[in-house]
Amino acid sequence: MSTKLNLAGKPFNNRALPWTVTILVLCVSLVAFVLIIRATAQANAQSKAVQGDINNLNQQAQAFQKQAEEVRTALTAEQRNTLGAAHELVDRKRFSWSRLLADLEFALPGSVRVTRISVRAVATRGDQTLAELDLTVVSKAPSTITEMIADMDRAGILQAELRSQNLQKGRGESGTEYELSVLYRPRAGSASSDDKAAALASVESSASPSEGRPR
Repeated sequence: MSTKLNLAGKPFNNRALPWTVTILVLCVSLVAFVLIIRATAQANAQSKAVQGDINNLNQQAQAFQKQAEEVRTALTAEQRNTLGAAHELVDRKRFSWSRLLADLEFALPGSVRVTRISVRAVATRGDQTLAELDLTVVSKAPSTITEMIADMDRAGILQAELRSQNLQKGRGESGTEYELSVLYRPRAGSASSDDKAAALASVESSASPSEGRPR
């Protein structure tokens, strides 16, 4: 049995392998670098497009504001008052008393009695109608009013602030009268009883002529 010995100075040396690995790493790095540059260019282009859209919207908003200011300047004092009254009339037209009374009935405890309620102002913000109310209630326990105000704030529909309180006297009445300033935010999307009644009246009025016709 013969033994084979490798007497070379650098045995089993493959000089092509390191160059192959180096070239492969360089190619992968080059491809990754190209992809990064392309992605960066696309991101910059999208950013410029978005910034251009924002600038256009800002210019349009400024133009609209300028036109609105020119219209306000052109109006006389009487016309401005008429326009303000028209806006207030539209806002009050959107306001639903039936929904307000339903929300108040749900929010007020059974031991609290309402003696006076009035709408001080009505405004529209976006699609939501807001109303400022003056509310006067009577209760025998101050803690009931405190809990009622806290419950209103948590619900978010009615936000009440106590302005004054007066002790009831005479006529056999007992308890304390509380005057509240209330900000009312109706729920969005809930149909009011007024709207339902108007729709029902419209259906009945459209159906009544057909009922009177001879068959």
